[in-house]
Amino acid sequence: MVFCACGRILVWDATIPEPNFQKVGMVDQTGQALLIGSFGATAVLVYGAIRSPLAQPRNVLGGHVLSAIIGVCAQQVLGEAPWLAAAVAVATAIAAMHLTKTLHPPGGATALIAVIGGDSVHSLGYMYALVPAGLGAVVLLLVALVVNNIPRGRRYPEFWF
Repeated sequence: MVFCACGRILVWDATIPEPNFQKVGMVDQTGQALLIGSFGATAVLVYGAIRSPLAQPRNVLGGHVLSAIIGVCAQQVLGEAPWLAAAVAVATAIAAMHLTKTLHPPGGATALIAVIGGDSVHSLGYMYALVPAGLGAVVLLLVALVVNNIPRGRRYPEFWF
């Protein structure tokens, strides 16, 4: 549990580009979200279910980045009907993750956040796939690589790609 908290704190710190962020600590001075909700579910997998195929690096990074791109596409094409854009984003993200063998359930939330995240997320466009989705996934993985290999008898990852 301590390792999970350390990983979450590092994701938070690594994705905040300005030292003077707002009191809530999850947005920068422009109101841009720097920490997305799907990282909580990713933390459960990479720190608590390290043997799961869904918690392996390919799935974590690929699932978040691919789903973020799909979510942005859905929002840009179907943004006038957010209910439809949300459904299309999540369904397409699931299909794409299956096809690419990068299934990572929190990726569905990453796609959904791209649609319902509001102006601060929409203003990022495809950069959303890099920051916060890609960068956050990389930081969670780096911390998981360290902390999951400290105790004897634990080994992470099971496979890379």
